[in-house]
Amino acid sequence: MSPPPAQEHPQPKSLTDLFVSFTLLALQGFGGVLAVVQRELVEKKRWMTREEFIEDWAVAQIMPGPNVVNLSLMVGGRYFGLKGAMAALAGMLTVPLVLVLLLAVLYAQFAGHPGVAGALRGMAAVAAGLIGATGLKLFGALKKNVLGLRLCIGLGLLCFVSIALLRIPLAYVLLSLGLAACVLAYRKLAP
Repeated sequence: MSPPPAQEHPQPKSLTDLFVSFTLLALQGFGGVLAVVQRELVEKKRWMTREEFIEDWAVAQIMPGPNVVNLSLMVGGRYFGLKGAMAALAGMLTVPLVLVLLLAVLYAQFAGHPGVAGALRGMAAVAAGLIGATGLKLFGALKKNVLGLRLCIGLGLLCFVSIALLRIPLAYVLLSLGLAACVLAYRKLAP
């Protein structure tokens, strides 16, 4: 008996669809974009499964540059090659760049106002909450991870302790724990 065909999921219809989608995505993501990106690409558009998202997000995090920009390049490239990667990148950067420049001019005028400082503190709290909620939402995908749920939780806790409590620089933690996780995964996947 042959295995069932791989489940197809929707994909961008054109380069314009990719550009507009990533522009709208970029305009929603102030600070904690992980929650917004996951909701849009996995839940709403269904261009990726949760597992694909976690794998691509992990790669995007270890590449130089902003995570969401790296992810946009990967998604665009997956569907339309280099043209898709450039369209997604343009969508991520064009309109937000113009808005940031306009906001910089406004901020220069009103930076000393106490209401502005309070609004920025409030936005930081919301972004932290969105990141936490997304982490909890994606937690279920760890059950399918080759390392197993316990080891993934252990590595996550070790990462938190290393960075937040021991104040070890992120690059060292990423290199050591990332390398250890890769070696463990390779050993479990090797025939």
